[in-house]
Amino acid sequence: MTHTIGILIYPEFQLLDAAGPIAAFELAARPTAPPAYRLRILGPAAGAVASSSGAALLAEPFAAAGPLDTLIITGGRGSRHAMRCEGALAFLRDAAFGAARIASVCSGAFLLAAAGLLDGRRATTHWRVAAELGKSFPQVHVSPDRIFVRDGRIWTSAGITAGIDLALALIAEDLGQAVAKRTAQDLVVYYRRPGGQSQFSALLELDGCGGRFAQLLAWAREHLAEPLPVERLADRAAMSPRHFARAFSAEAGVTPAKAVERLRLEAARERIESGSDPIDRVAQLTGFGDPERMRRAFIRAFGQPPQSLRRAARGDGRGAMARVVAGI
Repeated sequence: MTHTIGILIYPEFQLLDAAGPIAAFELAARPTAPPAYRLRILGPAAGAVASSSGAALLAEPFAAAGPLDTLIITGGRGSRHAMRCEGALAFLRDAAFGAARIASVCSGAFLLAAAGLLDGRRATTHWRVAAELGKSFPQVHVSPDRIFVRDGRIWTSAGITAGIDLALALIAEDLGQAVAKRTAQDLVVYYRRPGGQSQFSALLELDGCGGRFAQLLAWAREHLAEPLPVERLADRAAMSPRHFARAFSAEAGVTPAKAVERLRLEAARERIESGSDPIDRVAQLTGFGDPERMRRAFIRAFGQPPQSLRRAARGDGRGAMARVVAGI
């Protein structure tokens, strides 16, 4: 059975938002007969639609799209203008009744929200515009740091390359995990990122340290299970504890203790969402020691305890997959 997938584009869409999923579905469909997927590029009118880079894709008019199994809405610079196009919004609402799945990449979530399809639902988008999405559409429950989120038939994903993660999850649902893993290998990308994984690393968040403390933070990340008091970090940096604490806080914007906690939170969240270790074991492996201490840190940072994040990751369709499928 061939699954028909529509890719919705518009002037100044982000090219990779379309090209990434297109390549994933193409590679997944190649060995099958008949092809597992039929791809249709849909635009406001027939003809070439220029992306924000100037490169164009040929589209057929979305008004004449016909039945679709899955519709994916791209993001990009033109998304704010596109979300004010009544023809596009009407098409999205109509497609939502007939399609088994509706999905967005990056700021394509703004079109779904403008069409009312995200009301009362969890959703994500690129972290740079997540606050704007939440402010513009307060009825949407925005998860600003997720790779992708599934809420019923509606899927939303983060920026640009996260569209490939989304496509792999859709392929796994359609054709099974083995096909999705092979597709990831063909694309030479990791098949490991669960949907709930953070869009950014704590090491990147602390990039204000620059080169001066970058190696120290990388070392700390490899020794999270061990005690990491400021004295030990200062000794590693060959500085006195007082001078180290002042210099680190000035450059990183946080104290050394808070930086270590961020690294531990990142490592613990990844284990919680993509692994099966008991909560107390995760607390030990990431240096929290006491599960209650870790729980309080999670609530401060993420607004939820570890158990809730694990349930959410399993519910978005990739948590269980990540536990049983090894990455390349």
